[in-house]
Parts: sequence; C-alpha cells; structure tokens
Amino acid sequence: MAHVEVDGQSAELKVRSGTIGPDVVDIGSLYKRTKMFTYDPGFTSTASCESKITYIDGDRGVLLHRGYPIEQLAEHGDFTEVCYLLLYGELPKPPQKEEFAHRVTQHTMVHEQMTKFFSGYRRDAHPMAVMVGTVGALSAFYHDSTDITDPHQRMIASLRMIAKMPTIGAMAYKYHIGQPFVYPKNNLDYAANFLRMCFTVPCEEYVVNPVLARAMDRIFILHADHEQNASTSTVRLAGSSGANPFACIAAGIACLWGPAHGGANEAALNMLVEIGTVDRIPEYIAKAKDRNDPFRLMGFGHRVYKNYDPRAKIMQKTMYEVLEATGHTSDPLMKVALELEKVALSDEYFIEKKLYPNVDFYSGITLRALGFPTTMFTVLFALARTVGWVAQWNEMIQDPHQRIGRPRQLYVDAPLRDYVPISNR
Repeated sequence: MAHVEVDGQSAELKVRSGTIGPDVVDIGSLYKRTKMFTYDPGFTSTASCESKITYIDGDRGVLLHRGYPIEQLAEHGDFTEVCYLLLYGELPKPPQKEEFAHRVTQHTMVHEQMTKFFSGYRRDAHPMAVMVGTVGALSAFYHDSTDITDPHQRMIASLRMIAKMPTIGAMAYKYHIGQPFVYPKNNLDYAANFLRMCFTVPCEEYVVNPVLARAMDRIFILHADHEQNASTSTVRLAGSSGANPFACIAAGIACLWGPAHGGANEAALNMLVEIGTVDRIPEYIAKAKDRNDPFRLMGFGHRVYKNYDPRAKIMQKTMYEVLEATGHTSDPLMKVALELEKVALSDEYFIEKKLYPNVDFYSGITLRALGFPTTMFTVLFALARTVGWVAQWNEMIQDPHQRIGRPRQLYVDAPLRDYVPISNR
C-alpha cells in the first residue's frame, strides 16, 4: 500500500505489480478520498491501462513483444508472424501462420469505388492527408465489421486494416507521383507485394529484390508496436468512446503525422542533408551543445529509451544491406551518419544526456535507398504500426475495467465572475 497525506487528508492507495517493470500506485480513488487530482503533463508517470502486448525498459534498452525480444523477432521472424503474435498472444504454428497469411492476403484489395476517392484529392496533397481520409472512409464500405461488441467483427476489421493498409499506402504514393494504381498479387508475401504495388508500372514488370523485400519486412517489424505512445494512446482514447475501428485507426494516423512522432525519420534525414559532409560535423555538434542555438540533433535520444534503442542496431544492419543491394554504398549521407554516430557516442556531452541514436536515425537513409520520397516515410510507419494499433484496440475493448477516457485538468484562468452586458463593457 502507498500512503498519501495532503493538508490533513490521507488515503491508503493500492500498489499494483506487473509481470516485469516498475510497480504502479492505483490512484483511482484519490479524488474521492482527498478531493485532489494528480498533475502529470504528457502522462509520463501515469499508466493509462493494463496491457499484455509490449514491454519497454528504456533504461536498459529493452523492447519485448509478448515477452519476445525485438532483436530475435526481427532477425528470425517475419512480419506476418509478428502480426499474429501481437493479435493472438503467441507465435503461430506452421498451419496457423499459413492460414493467417492466407486470410490477410484475401483482404488486400480495396473496394473499387474507393479508387474514386483519390481523384478528389489534389495531386500535391501529402500522402498522410490521403491516408487519414481514406482509412476513415473504410467504415463507409465495410458495414459488416463495425459492431465492436461482436468479437468476430472486431477480428475481421483488424485483418482488413492490416491487409488493406499496404494497398492504400501504395495508392497514395502512386497518386502522389502521377502513376496508375497497381493491384496486389496474391502470390507475393506482405512486404514484396507492397514494394511491387509501389514501384511497378504498366509498361514493365517490377521484379522484387529479395534483399529489399526482407529489409522492408524487417522495417515493418521494428515499427509494429511500441507500447502506449502518442498514436496508440490516441487509438485507445478514440476507441474508449465506442467509435468504430476504422475511425480509431484514422485518428492514430492523424496523430502519427506529427513531426514529433512519426515524422522523426524524415527530420533526421533532412538534418543529414543539411550537414552534407563529414568535415561539417564538428560545427553541428557545437550547435547542438549551444543552448542558445535552436538546432537539435534529430534521430538521437528518445522519450522512453535512456540507452541505445534496440531497434537502431537492427536498422543500422538493414541500412547496410539495402545500400549494398541498391549500389548506394558510397552514399555521402551514410558516411555523415556513421561519423556523426561515432562522434556522439564518444562525446561526454551526449553520453551524460543519454542521447543515443534511435531507430529514426538510420531508417531515413534506408527508406531513401529503397526508393521512397520523404513524404512517404510516415505512411510506411503507419502501415507497420496498424497491427499494433488494432491489437491494442482489441485489448482495450475486451478490458472489463476500461472506461471512456477522461483526463482531468488544473484550471488556471479566471474564477467565478458575473456576465457583463455588452453595452457596459
């Protein structure tokens, strides 16, 4: 038990323990007992829910999905396996994986009328704006999977979103660059299918490089879920009101679009472009240390990780593989990135502040080498994170303790005052 005493008011609060990680003080009855709320901007010290899906230890640089380390999943598994794991709680046996992959594949096409949606967008619309609108519109086409009280409909909606997100993302890309849409192919796996839909054209067939398909698959795994981050919390908050699953995921995409969240890899790549050459790194290191300079080293540090982001090591390896497969091993940005990493990891300033490279530091270079423009980076993030969102949404719906989200506030403006007629003001 935790004992809280404020201005003579005291309360005994229950302490709850998870499987691993810090204990939490259950403050659900605090207001009732003391007439006080807690104040925690950004909810950095508040557990908003109970979850079995993902565990992060930021101090040790640990990321587990259902208990499995991200390093093992990325090295030995594939994205389909990780999707099954996040949704159902266990790694699939061969027949289960085959059946699950088949069910996802059968849902990859979108309703043909949805293609007309795109003609309503301007050609210069950001692909993420297209994603928000199009995914939200899915509820207008799939009425048979919007009843959140029906477990079967919830799972059908989940599979549909996991399956259709690559198709919608590829359509957003094709529309953005003025090329015709490409339909999915059922004989390709998840990542290869997506690459083909993005890069093939009617006048010539795109042959999927297995190295690039594996890299894309690994990128999806690394971004599949990340505990109660801003976009996942948005999905849960929207879902707590009873909103349909397609609307909830659209809300998550909108949140992910923010540069402080899903746009970080684009910002990191733009920073490397700005630095340009290795000889300019000392200048930018000095700028990063200067409190009066607005410049920040993008791709370093993390809201949760106070150690090396475990996903960054895998992404670095993936970057090397992609650059070699695409013939970009002499990419000047890679040289800048590696030297910047080396300097930052040996500089006392960055060590003291625990500003280690995160996954976004390497993913921008990797995605550029794969052929994607920066405007597509966050779309790829949303595509991968969809499985995490739907897994978290399903878990929330089934939680008997879940209530509609309703954070409180500390009001700091005028106290009670009387209305003054406009003629007397």
